[in-house]
Amino acid sequence: MNRVAAKSFQDLIVWQKAHQFVLSVYRYSDGFPQKEVYGLTSQFRRAAVSIAANIAEGFKKKSKPDKARFMNIAQGSIEECRYYLILARDFGYGANQEIMFQLEETSKLLEKYTAAILASGF
Repeated sequence: MNRVAAKSFQDLIVWQKAHQFVLSVYRYSDGFPQKEVYGLTSQFRRAAVSIAANIAEGFKKKSKPDKARFMNIAQGSIEECRYYLILARDFGYGANQEIMFQLEETSKLLEKYTAAILASGF
């Protein structure tokens, strides 16, 4: 398979999926009660943004360990978002199967991207 090297983090499919997840989180959390604006809404949005932001920041790091560290931080934020989705569901803040699917897809891509970084000369 021919691969074209990404020139920008925006070229990365994993970043594109993470960015779409952020947009979905903002739309989904718009429906949360006003009492959550400084609680769950804020925390959830911050964690979602952290996924895409760490992928972007790690993209320009020069060493494999540095790149992998940022991808690991992004993976941690994915797990944080996974919990917030469970919490929102349990509070009855709306169905979130589709956004959970987006999160799973991003997580799998991030795991593959991290493995590729560690296995190659990125």
